[in-house]
Amino acid sequence: MGEILLSLLILSPLAASLLLFVTAQHISGCAVGTVACIGVGISAVISIALSVLLLSMPVAETLHVTLWPWIHTAEFSADIAFMLDRISMLMILVVTIVGLLIHIYAASYMREDPGIARFFGCMTLFVASMLVLVLASDLLCLFIGWEGVGLCSYLLIGFWYNDPANTAAARKAFYITRIGDAALLCGLLLLATVAGSLHIGTVLAVVTKGQIAPAAVNMAALFILIGAVAKSAQIPFQRWLPDAMAGPTPTSALIHAATMVTAGVYLIARLHDLFALANPVMALTAVLGALTLLMGACTALVQSDLKRILAWSTISQLGYMFLALGCGVWQAALFHLMTHAFFKALLFLTAGAIIVRTHHEQNIFRLGGLRHTMPGLTTAFITGASALAGLPLVTSGFYSKEMILSGVWPAHFRLTHEWILSGHFLWGMALLGAFLTALYIFRCVFIVFGKKSETAATGRTSLLMTIPLGCLCILSLCVGIIEMPTTFPPLHLFSALLNPAGPLLHANEPAWLVLAGIVIPLAGLAVAWVLWGRTPPVMREIPEQRAIIRLARTSRGINIVYDRLFVQPFRFLTWLTQHDILDQAITEAGRLTRAANTDVLKARVDFLGTLALLGAIGIKWADHLLGQIQNGRVRWYAAWIAGGLCAGLAMAVLS
Repeated sequence: MGEILLSLLILSPLAASLLLFVTAQHISGCAVGTVACIGVGISAVISIALSVLLLSMPVAETLHVTLWPWIHTAEFSADIAFMLDRISMLMILVVTIVGLLIHIYAASYMREDPGIARFFGCMTLFVASMLVLVLASDLLCLFIGWEGVGLCSYLLIGFWYNDPANTAAARKAFYITRIGDAALLCGLLLLATVAGSLHIGTVLAVVTKGQIAPAAVNMAALFILIGAVAKSAQIPFQRWLPDAMAGPTPTSALIHAATMVTAGVYLIARLHDLFALANPVMALTAVLGALTLLMGACTALVQSDLKRILAWSTISQLGYMFLALGCGVWQAALFHLMTHAFFKALLFLTAGAIIVRTHHEQNIFRLGGLRHTMPGLTTAFITGASALAGLPLVTSGFYSKEMILSGVWPAHFRLTHEWILSGHFLWGMALLGAFLTALYIFRCVFIVFGKKSETAATGRTSLLMTIPLGCLCILSLCVGIIEMPTTFPPLHLFSALLNPAGPLLHANEPAWLVLAGIVIPLAGLAVAWVLWGRTPPVMREIPEQRAIIRLARTSRGINIVYDRLFVQPFRFLTWLTQHDILDQAITEAGRLTRAANTDVLKARVDFLGTLALLGAIGIKWADHLLGQIQNGRVRWYAAWIAGGLCAGLAMAVLS
């Protein structure tokens, strides 16, 4: 029964996607939304049923299903096979439940769009690809889902393709993530070479038994890290994600909350045994995560576009997850992945509803006083903002971020015999990021909802959009209590779910560490209120003419660097492929060779003909000369004999 449900879990959104693409011209907008929601809804119900079934089984057992063999040789084999364990169970619950809420919201949000069938076809295919990625028991099968979410993101970011800016953003996402995909493929090929298999269980068993050289382990982990960093928009591949806001708001919510950007976090968490043996790569992961969370928070602090603030916020929160992965606390990274999915989906969907009702105005300095005209959306946005900031005790973001901070503090990395990277320094960077997070998100709250009215709001938020927002509000507030610090009531359901036999991450956490995690977000909230919450505000909009602010908002310098290093070379390769320069060069070389052969053959024929003609002339002339000598006159013969005898005697005497 479990194997059948596991197959239906992926088949349901995939079948909905195929149906929508095939019947796009013959089905109404309402029917399109219904088909999409039913397809993803069935997957959500199945994921809950599978979770109950898995939790009723012994801890070490998993569900497996092999659909068909794919590659089988003497030295390598790969199958289209799926596996459900505790990690993939968490992921399918997040993907399907959050995905279903986004689809219900989008059914109302996109109902007037003429391309609604194409939109929902890509959205359901996105969900199906993500399910393939998280359920695959073979890394090669995982790579299929990995490429599937990349393709769907390209199609959805450039959904409104009539605007060149949208297609440019889609191409940027495609180019940058392809770099990571190539690196990931190199890592998989290296693992296939040294391990003889890409089955996840086999690879991890071979690695943990020490059957692979440390250099190969480090190199494979580095390649996989590059792929994960590019997919999750970490430094230096972060530029594509803010531009992904060009797509419809439900697309942004799906990409940022439940699917694509979390794929890199899931991949490293899935292969945590491999990364645990690659100490330099773990240190690099932690440093990249810490730098990214600070860079994303600082950039969000100077943005004026509502959706771009949330986009840079996603980059920053993903930095927290990579920091936790680098410090070995992958359970904390997955916990924050789950809570982030809830409150970030809430923020994006609420922002979409606000933008629709304010005539598509996204500049926060042109909005204001919306708490008077949109009290429900104000409550939803403040709930999501509080969870993002990690306000203590009442939000899920506090508990997941606290779990990361407590795991980072005791970490350390021995880089050389003399140099050790302490987790204390990384913890300080993460704590500063928490302060900045509360500062920039409540800056947005106070400007958009707390000022006097700037923009007139029209219409009402439909019921189909309100229901997902209400569900996400509850999840953003309540889910975090399943994992509490040891200074609180001892509730550690999440840790027990993922790693029942392992030690608790909060076991030796000092009370002052929890207190710091409580005080810092509140300090960020207080500073934000002082600067932007009072009337009149202390801090006003910074003029864009200032070079630093302009570059931070537009990232023009970073765009130029990316254009020179990645985009232009990729376009050049595309141009070479499109015009088939190599084939033209080979054809031209063949033509020149044939022409040269013809010329050489002609020259040889002319040379040999000339030699033959000269030889014939010489022979004819010699024949004529001999004919003159042999004329039959005896006196001439005697004269020639006498002359020859005299010449011979002269030569004999002289010698």
